[in-house]
Amino acid sequence: MASLSTSLPKPSFQHPNTSINLPDHLHNSCLVPRNLSFQRLGLISQQGLFGKVKIARCSHQAEALVDSNTQISDVPILTCSEAFERLKKNRENQKGKQQFLAMYSSIFGGITTDTSAMVIPLDDHMVHRGHGVFDTAAIVDGHLYEFDQHLDRILRSASLAKINLPFDRENIRRILIQTVSASKCKTGSLRYWLSAGPGDFQLSPSDCHQPALYAIVIQDKSPHDSRGIKVVTSSVPIKPPQFATVKSVNYLPNALSKMEAEENDAYASIWLDNDGFVAEGPSMNVAFVTKEKDLLMPAFDKILSGCTAKRVLTLAEGLVKEGKLHGIKIDDVTVEEGKKADEMMLIGSGVLVRPAVQWDNQVIGDGKEGPITRALLALILEDMKSGPPAVRVPVP
Repeated sequence: MASLSTSLPKPSFQHPNTSINLPDHLHNSCLVPRNLSFQRLGLISQQGLFGKVKIARCSHQAEALVDSNTQISDVPILTCSEAFERLKKNRENQKGKQQFLAMYSSIFGGITTDTSAMVIPLDDHMVHRGHGVFDTAAIVDGHLYEFDQHLDRILRSASLAKINLPFDRENIRRILIQTVSASKCKTGSLRYWLSAGPGDFQLSPSDCHQPALYAIVIQDKSPHDSRGIKVVTSSVPIKPPQFATVKSVNYLPNALSKMEAEENDAYASIWLDNDGFVAEGPSMNVAFVTKEKDLLMPAFDKILSGCTAKRVLTLAEGLVKEGKLHGIKIDDVTVEEGKKADEMMLIGSGVLVRPAVQWDNQVIGDGKEGPITRALLALILEDMKSGPPAVRVPVP
């Protein structure tokens, strides 16, 4: 039998003054223009085309090199148990602020507390086509906060994404609660996904055997931070409303927007809609307190309908009754209005209610956390600990 190294397709070369056809296994025989120099691009060294090749990378990644001395035969072929042991060792070497306590997968039809087994099939269309939706619910003092509200939202997202449900709503709810119970987590978060499921690597999910449900319980050891932060206007194009209103796994624009903020020493980037009005952040809603003491928030028709933002609007009614707020408005917000506001805040399940004290080069208000932002944070924290049964589901 021929060795693996000899069975690989050989690169085909043409005259230097003509185009170069790269082998199929590199990129489907992509055509390189004749005036494009590999050495000008820094893709190869003086040792030749397949010498030490420098891999393109972003500023957040360490430099990687492909050494010509590495042979295909050096890559081991592992048994199932050997692969699992390597997964386990890899997990043990990972040090992070998040700890994964339990995972449910409809593929293996159960819950595992072994992080080595917390995997999903590579042919799941959520992985290679982004055909999946997700949501998150906070776990506070052994209760799931706004669980039913988040569950209703993922079911709506699944419907818009044309993803069939593997179970009905009540069974999905029961499975998710049991996953939290198995984790023994008192404070953390539950994240869950509905996908078109595994099947093949085609574009259409028509040959996927069945939709899939995944869930994981996360304990985050990072302390909650309520300090004022800086935001910038995002240059990354916002998703069109059809996709922005669905909480799907297609988060590349969100990730690029967040990275852009970090590159500018900011916490988050703020998206503007196609009409130039304030839209949302990469994973949170935006709200303002105007000079007239109105709580002003962009409408949800073009952006994701935030469960935490909606709850804040409800709790803010108490501040209106107390006279601390004049009113509550859901309307278009111009950039000028936002930057001239007394207070600006980001609202979401990850940040809760966090003050934004600078937007681009404009200081918001007096540059400090405002009294309304502080009051709303206190209200949401109290609601998470002792709110009504409609927003607090006990975990057995």
